[in-house]
Amino acid sequence: MSTFVETLSEDIKNAMRAKDSVALNTLRALKSALTNAAIEKGGLGTPLEEAECLAIVRKQIKQRLDSIEQFEKAGRAELADNEKAELAILQKFLPAALSESEVADLLEKAIAETGATSKADMGKVMKVLQELVDGRADGRTLSQAVMKRLS
Repeated sequence: MSTFVETLSEDIKNAMRAKDSVALNTLRALKSALTNAAIEKGGLGTPLEEAECLAIVRKQIKQRLDSIEQFEKAGRAELADNEKAELAILQKFLPAALSESEVADLLEKAIAETGATSKADMGKVMKVLQELVDGRADGRTLSQAVMKRLS
């Protein structure tokens, strides 16, 4: 966690210096979520694994995506734009995303590993595929690819 938290702290300092309130609020919210996760895990100061930190970032990103969808449905473009700005800041903390061909290769590997033949095996394939992908692709994208392949 140390390098992740150090990077986050440095980004917070840079946002303060630049007087970028959107970035500052987003990064502080992320730091707060990380602190809360550490407290839940074992008390304040408990170190988090890199994977746990990335899971928290993904959760924050999912919240922003849901908010954007809701704001756009409600016709609140200014609020959706703010959420999009926060989303861009959070996405900098994620590892590089996999291409479609890389996802397809990993999908074939997962299907071969599980011996899946129909949609009934989707859960098994998803579990293996998510381990292989290691957070470098969106869950919705993965499930669509699995469903398409197994149909």
